Amino acid sequence: MKTSRKYREVLRDARRIVVKIGTRVLVQKNGRQEKQRIRALVRDIAGLRRGGREVVIVTSGAIGAGMEALGITTRPKELHDLQMAAAVGQCRLMARYDELFQKERCSVGQVLLTHDNFRHKVRIANMRRTLESLLRKNVIPIINENDVVSSEEIRADMAFGDNDMLSALVVKLIRADVLIILTTVDGVLADQNGKRSRIRCIESITRNTFKLVSSSKDPLSRGGMMTKLKAAQAVSRAGSAVVIADGRRAGMISRIVGGDDVGTFVLPSG
Repeated sequence: MKTSRKYREVLRDARRIVVKIGTRVLVQKNGRQEKQRIRALVRDIAGLRRGGREVVIVTSGAIGAGMEALGITTRPKELHDLQMAAAVGQCRLMARYDELFQKERCSVGQVLLTHDNFRHKVRIANMRRTLESLLRKNVIPIINENDVVSSEEIRADMAFGDNDMLSALVVKLIRADVLIILTTVDGVLADQNGKRSRIRCIESITRNTFKLVSSSKDPLSRGGMMTKLKAAQAVSRAGSAVVIADGRRAGMISRIVGGDDVGTFVLPSG
């Protein structure tokens, strides 16, 4: 692992970007939406779109938003209760995105996917054509896992991992230049001299990289740094760059695309 600003120059030239926004960036522990933060993220993404870049959002947070609407304070354990929360929350989440992007004069389109969409060649081709059509019309696709109809994916052992792996599949599907994974930490952290320090650049994700982190036990999020590294590894091997950064900080997306030394940058290796 070594750090060099020159590696990040590729980010300034990126034309097609996938931004994955984690659950805890969007909602509080009790499920309430972080409204000001969502507004800031929308402004940041809209700025990229106006600058001529193509942006696809992979969002989490439907179950959390549904919990807030239904007055549920702890994440349900039963599958049907999770799907109920997702059904209610997806409406609220998309309504919020649509309202805010309209204020920025940007159009958005909802795309709900499951594992099955990536298991059949015809469905893969249809997905690609749909996303390409949306981008050609200057529409920002907002993708989420379809928790309402997913019986296996919603379970922790089968899930996309708070949509981390879903975002990696989308990057490969549309051949995006960069995947930005927004989470609630500064990037990949490692113990250095007794302190947790940010790893600025990872040239190649190896077994030793995975030993640096452990899976999250957050009640709302199904992911953790482990799934983010797995997603980053898949994207890097496919030839695209990855940045894992703190999505709670204002202007973070613009800073990443501008080549600033923020988060953890994973080099393309494919």
